[in-house]
Amino acid sequence: MIFLRDADVVLPDRVLSPGTIIIDGDRIVDVLPESTAASAGDVSFDLRHHTIVPGFVDVHVHGLEGTDALDGGTAIETIASSLPRFGVTAFCPTSVACSPDDLRAMLSAVRAARLRPLPGAARVLPAHLESNFINPDYRGAQPLDCLRRPYAPQEDGDFTGADILREIEAARPDVGIVTVAPEVEGAIDLIRDLCGKGHKVSLGHSGASYEQALEGIGAGATQATHLFNRMTPISHRAPGLAAAVLEHAAITAEIVCDGVHVHPSMIRVAMSAKSTSGMMAITDGTAGSGLTRGAKSVLGGRTITVTDAAYLDDGTLAGSVLTMDRAFAMLVSGMGLGLVDAATVCATTPARALGLQGFGVIAAGVTADITVLTPELTVAQTWIAGQLVHQRS
Repeated sequence: MIFLRDADVVLPDRVLSPGTIIIDGDRIVDVLPESTAASAGDVSFDLRHHTIVPGFVDVHVHGLEGTDALDGGTAIETIASSLPRFGVTAFCPTSVACSPDDLRAMLSAVRAARLRPLPGAARVLPAHLESNFINPDYRGAQPLDCLRRPYAPQEDGDFTGADILREIEAARPDVGIVTVAPEVEGAIDLIRDLCGKGHKVSLGHSGASYEQALEGIGAGATQATHLFNRMTPISHRAPGLAAAVLEHAAITAEIVCDGVHVHPSMIRVAMSAKSTSGMMAITDGTAGSGLTRGAKSVLGGRTITVTDAAYLDDGTLAGSVLTMDRAFAMLVSGMGLGLVDAATVCATTPARALGLQGFGVIAAGVTADITVLTPELTVAQTWIAGQLVHQRS
């Protein structure tokens, strides 16, 4: 057995200090409120002055360290292998709007990485398609020439919305979340269809009115993509999609915690409105994440530049350069969240929103996906299924 001893252990409702986690195989078998000596033959780690949290779950990440999820080949495996250094134990590879061929290649790579995971890599979850079915006026860095109406028989370009839907149908187990703007023609029927076939629909990249947002929620949408970003601002006479998201408990909202996409005060407002059980911290990380300031990379084949976030050549904000360990540290040190609340939005809520049983918490009987943080909230160790997959040198 493995003993992680004398750390501050972040439980769902409190911090156990000091606490000891005992791992046997791929499971946490006990969490004890005291220092416990290991027996002969057991492995023990003295983690005094460290904090143990559930492994981070990122439901919205496009890339990392020069690799984009749409690069093809081994891109998904490369991202999965790198993420444990940042405390991530599971993630949804995320696409921007793209052609059917590019989508097919990505989903094929997602399937391969899920069925034959690399040793030491983060768990590859079904993909998040930040999809073709969004409002062109709120596309942000999404490529305009790839946006479609879901059921339009013919549009400009060499593929239709139906072609994208065929790729989703062919790879259903590998598509977890689909971002949809509810006001787009045909979107409400699309939301019903996707939800009826087991996908999560996330409302986003949308100029929807409050009433249109409610229609999307009524059709089955349960998530919101990067709350406040690429949505109409909240107004007291036109509350829009963002207010509908904050108001409705049925919706779990993503929020980018880099201090650039959303002002820290608005993050606190959102968490106050929905509580941490209704919020998921995401990175919206790109291939620029982990690169030095001024570096160039790509997002869906388009050049981005790394500064405080990622930007297209025309200055359009194109995702972040955030990693989940820095998101956790920002929430605690920069926004004043307690350790329990920060762990909830970085691990517990996303795991629950995705229907992952036995993940996202530290408790006896759950899968031993664990992140160990230094006093400075950097990653010291990452454990996946009871295996130490990353240790800071």
